[in-house]
Amino acid sequence: MKSLSPEAFRTIQEWLYRTAGIQINAQKSSMVVSRLWRRVDALGLEDFNAYLAYVFGSDGAAERAEMLDRLTTNETYFFREPAHFARLKNQIIPSLKDRPIKVWCAAASTGEEPYSLAMVLDEQLGGDGWQLVASDICGRAVQQAKRGIYRLERLELLPVDYLKTYCRRGTGTYQGMMMIDRDLRTRVRFEQHNLLHPWPEAGGFDVIFLRNVLIYFDQPTRQRVIDNLCKALRPGGWLITGHCESLAGIRMPLQQLAPSVYRESNTQQAPRRITA
Repeated sequence: MKSLSPEAFRTIQEWLYRTAGIQINAQKSSMVVSRLWRRVDALGLEDFNAYLAYVFGSDGAAERAEMLDRLTTNETYFFREPAHFARLKNQIIPSLKDRPIKVWCAAASTGEEPYSLAMVLDEQLGGDGWQLVASDICGRAVQQAKRGIYRLERLELLPVDYLKTYCRRGTGTYQGMMMIDRDLRTRVRFEQHNLLHPWPEAGGFDVIFLRNVLIYFDQPTRQRVIDNLCKALRPGGWLITGHCESLAGIRMPLQQLAPSVYRESNTQQAPRRITA
């Protein structure tokens, strides 16, 4: 039976918040059913109660990862919110050109955003002047991003010059698809990473893109995630968030330069609280 009881929904809701910091309300119940019912059916289980008993049982680790993937994957497209890419090209890159630039796309989803960033970086800096790390909590999304194959409608906002330079039209099985050029794909390093945890490597990033993710978090979780991002920024580093996201009330050592654009100001100063 495809219905999800209030108790089963709360179990999923609380687990998703504990695991990924993501809040879903009761209005998302139908979304949960649509994303998970195939798994219930594929496992030969009768209903969601049986599914959750399996997921949270001793043999459920792999299915928990599958459930997380299905509940956290969101559709995106190339060059979404294009003003951010213009700022990267016209302001951020010129301000950092004296050394190789290291960029982190912290919510890469299926790869459209990091490949958009890679196109701008390669165009402006060539092959040796940049590094790009892209991460997502969803392992399946990371694997899809590595393949770099997309439906044509995902590329509607892609500038024509980038389309010609960095994309290859699919044939045969991939008719109607586009593939990111192999040389560009190999320049992007994809990792699975949970933003509730600090980035595990030393060195720091000059620019971090985290867009259209914070809207799914409550204020304490936003603070925790921003703390982790700030620790991963180099002195003077940039943080770019989504246009619809607010960091009002968040304490951080960043100065807001424009809506959704922040820069590390002075590591000697105490973190300031961003006001609305």
